[in-house]
Amino acid sequence: MGYFVCVEPGVSLYVEDLNPAGKKTLVFLHGWPFSHEQFEYQFNVLPAKGYRLIGIDWRGFGRSDKPVHGYHYNRLADDVLAVVDALGLDDFTLVGHSTGGAIAVRYAARHRGRGLSKLVLMDAAAPAGFTKETADRLLAASLNDRPKMVREVIDDFFFQYISRPFSDWFFRLALQAAGWSTAAIIRTLRDERLDADLPRIHVPTLIVHGIHDKVIPFSQAEELSRRIDRSRLVPFLYSGHGPFWEERDKMNRLLMKFVG
Repeated sequence: MGYFVCVEPGVSLYVEDLNPAGKKTLVFLHGWPFSHEQFEYQFNVLPAKGYRLIGIDWRGFGRSDKPVHGYHYNRLADDVLAVVDALGLDDFTLVGHSTGGAIAVRYAARHRGRGLSKLVLMDAAAPAGFTKETADRLLAASLNDRPKMVREVIDDFFFQYISRPFSDWFFRLALQAAGWSTAAIIRTLRDERLDADLPRIHVPTLIVHGIHDKVIPFSQAEELSRRIDRSRLVPFLYSGHGPFWEERDKMNRLLMKFVG
């Protein structure tokens, strides 16, 4: 089922909640500039295995409200906390992909892992996001021809072949976002780092990363593994930035084993 959760006056986030009676809960944070729907191939499988899956569209993306403010990691992490509190979640696993991984890191550190039992960082944009050069190029492209910029991002996203219909579907997910929120997150990825957050993560952490990732290099996953206590790195040998689809069967098995 889907519903909206108010995270501050005038701002509500869309939440997809499948199998609320599930034995274990996983909360998914999508990557930029997409929505929770990118995890379709987890949502297709895991609820039928007895898990509760919750997908959150960040503010400015997917079906959530799109205010002009609040696109920094603290506010985005606070939005996650508002959803966690509204749903009364406890003992859940937080799964963050790309920028969603950065938000997950900030959530774990800023809110002392409130309700969190485990963390999954998937091709996470942490401790850094985009270089200044990359961010400035994407920002200029976003502000002048956002659809073209999104197409170019998708072209670099996957290592494995994707069909044109799949590319078109992914493209439509990205265009659900507002132009201003798309640009604001590029600035956040350029200007914010998460170095100080990493020592404050105290839950078991699974780090997964495609070795062919052209968006966030695999070396960042190795750095996360060195700097986060109780972490384990699993390379995905046939994936770029999208192991949630490129090696979806392996990803789903790994999530189930990690969550228990």
